[in-house]
Amino acid sequence: MNTIQPFHAISADPLGYARQWKGRTGRPVIGSLCSYAPDELILAARALGMRILGQGAAVAKADAHIQAYGCSLVRGALEDALAGKLDFIDGMIFPHTCDSIQRLSDIWRLNADTGFHLDALMPVKLNTAGARDYMVDVIGKLRSDLETALGRSITDTDLSWAIDVTNQIRLGLQTLYEYRRDHPGAMRGADMHALLRAATVMDREDFLPVLTALLSELTARPGPADKHVKRVLLSGGVCQLPDLYTIVEDAGGAVIWDDLCTGARHLLGCADTRKDPVHAIADRYANRLICPAKHAGITRRGDELARLARETQAQGVIFLFLKFCDPHAFDYPYLKQMLAAQHIDCLLLEWDGRPTADEQLKTRCEAFLEML
Repeated sequence: MNTIQPFHAISADPLGYARQWKGRTGRPVIGSLCSYAPDELILAARALGMRILGQGAAVAKADAHIQAYGCSLVRGALEDALAGKLDFIDGMIFPHTCDSIQRLSDIWRLNADTGFHLDALMPVKLNTAGARDYMVDVIGKLRSDLETALGRSITDTDLSWAIDVTNQIRLGLQTLYEYRRDHPGAMRGADMHALLRAATVMDREDFLPVLTALLSELTARPGPADKHVKRVLLSGGVCQLPDLYTIVEDAGGAVIWDDLCTGARHLLGCADTRKDPVHAIADRYANRLICPAKHAGITRRGDELARLARETQAQGVIFLFLKFCDPHAFDYPYLKQMLAAQHIDCLLLEWDGRPTADEQLKTRCEAFLEML
């Protein structure tokens, strides 16, 4: 399937793609480490929004600034910045999320050479009227800060256009997720893995037509639903996510949905175009699938995950956590308990970002799939 090849190329070298894009367009590149950095604002500023995940290289320079028990996302991204691999970036946005990202923001500001530096202090508690008003103020301030940093205005027309583009992408990705749910095995796991990685880097105006063409190809000749494949849902936080889709596939299963911060939590869910654009963006980030670093009720994460597992008819859930990721680790006991109440088996994997750990993931996934 030639349509998928651009996604594989970008997934293999995301930094190279962003560097070339900037050289070709002359437009700014804005990095972030979190799915709460508003894609709509960045696109409205005619910039390229890019998730920084770390390249998996040995960490040396970052050790002088951050503890060895920091997660591989924080340590790997800082290593890339200090090594000059991100010197083409014009600015960074750090949303208020976990403690590690918040502390990294201060370290980054003082030591990394990546242009302007903006903090978006979003609310942690999301289920109150005050939190919604606060989120609107944060989005409005970030809009103003971006205008100052880039030296250009971001009009309501710009925001409405950006919301329309991102909504079309999210609807397309929703269709793709539903296709894979209903036709497990009809699209290679490696292709889905590459597409999701590219979705956080590729120029959104270029991404949309390629995604549309792919959906047309898939739906024109839909593959049969494999009734014997073991249906798996992925959940957790990731850095340079290993291709767990292919690992599961090779073991006789299929990933039919996910709850990942570089997957559905980031890429699904539209903004309401009937509202004022700033309010629409704020509401979308307040109401999206919740992150473990946010709060909207004691069992909100568990309720959403159990619902996903039930609606997708998942037979098992594989949790993939970064080592030393406290927010996900704190949630795991009650998530496992709520899934067990629905007779859904779980596997917990911790990953430290090293390629050498991939064989261990493969062995444990194979054993889990055999058990289902």
